Amino acid sequence: MAPTLEISIPTTQTSNTTKPYTMYNISLRLPLRTYVVAKRYSDFLTLHSTLTSQTGLAPPVSPPAKSWFARTVNNAQLTEQRRATLEAYLGAINTAEDGRWRACSAWRAFLNLPSSSSSNNTAGGNNNSSSSSTAAAHSVLTTPGQAGNAPIADPAVWLDVHRELKTQLRDARLYLTRRDQAASAAAQHEASAGAKKCLVRAASLIAALDDGLARLSSASNNAGRGGGGGRAGRTRQNDDDDDDEAWNARLKLGDGEVRRRRDLLGAARKEREGLEGVLSSMATKNSSGGAAAATAGDKSELWRHTTTSTSSASSNLAPTARRVLGGRAPETARTRELDNAGILQLQQQILAEQDDDVLDLGRVVRRMKEMGIQINDELAVQNQLLDLLDDDATRVADKIGVAKKRIKKIS
Repeated sequence: MAPTLEISIPTTQTSNTTKPYTMYNISLRLPLRTYVVAKRYSDFLTLHSTLTSQTGLAPPVSPPAKSWFARTVNNAQLTEQRRATLEAYLGAINTAEDGRWRACSAWRAFLNLPSSSSSNNTAGGNNNSSSSSTAAAHSVLTTPGQAGNAPIADPAVWLDVHRELKTQLRDARLYLTRRDQAASAAAQHEASAGAKKCLVRAASLIAALDDGLARLSSASNNAGRGGGGGRAGRTRQNDDDDDDEAWNARLKLGDGEVRRRRDLLGAARKEREGLEGVLSSMATKNSSGGAAAATAGDKSELWRHTTTSTSSASSNLAPTARRVLGGRAPETARTRELDNAGILQLQQQILAEQDDDVLDLGRVVRRMKEMGIQINDELAVQNQLLDLLDDDATRVADKIGVAKKRIKKIS
């Protein structure tokens, strides 16, 4: 199985201290986010010795040996060689079949992994709960909506999944913009398929978030009803019970936070429905925009005069209001006094004027398109500002409610 953590050292930098040294920028890509950790060479040596002492076995690859006669600060070749060796060192530990080194606290502290914030100081039950929460988040993000996925039971995991939902909605909006700007049918179809894929994934994430929020709300209500009266008279059996209580307290959400998350979920659901409507309207317009197939009567009427002779019979035909292929065009004031060469020149002039009109129309449409894109970008910024304002208003309303309760108690 491929590791869920991707580690690389793409760049290095020199510190701004009085005695400069080389810092190695470790890029870590987790299922939920990507971040960078800067470490120096001595940190790697400390990690190697700590892993060896904690596990009783050295990692599969050793870090590069220390150089006594050269420094990486003024030696680009040595810096690049050490960077590649350190990257291979971390990669060997990350991809090793034996996971004892990855399970050590030194490894998680060295990389600042977020999944181990409480596993070092808790008993086995909490460790399993933390790992199961991370596995649940990964399963929701990779295969949303499938049966067998663990439900969302951690508030932090809920926020990570909501962040992924916003990413999917943003990608769908970008695909729809590309769909409007596409010049070929293949590009339009590809953009529509990408938008549909993002919207389907967003629907699955919304369902998972809705179920997870219901579970978190019920867990908070149960904790609020059961945690007030029986705690004083209850004796502690062992340390595991205390750890379970601490873990359950971490999963509790207040009523205001539950309402805020429910509002976030409702806004995301409305945004997805709006994007789905835009995509459906595009598909309906494309399906109804094609011309209807010509019938046999239309074809016979179109070629009616081509089957007749070009003698006097064609000149005696009565003029019709419909366009007939092969019929004689009526004379106008502009063509009556022109010969064949003059008519050809007039036709070329009219075509040139039509081409200029089409170019002018294209420039106008292009300007309108640019204005629409700018308006869309401005609306996106305004929506973000409104979301921030809504969050601030909700927070202030909660504070006012708390202040009113305190005033009632004082009065």
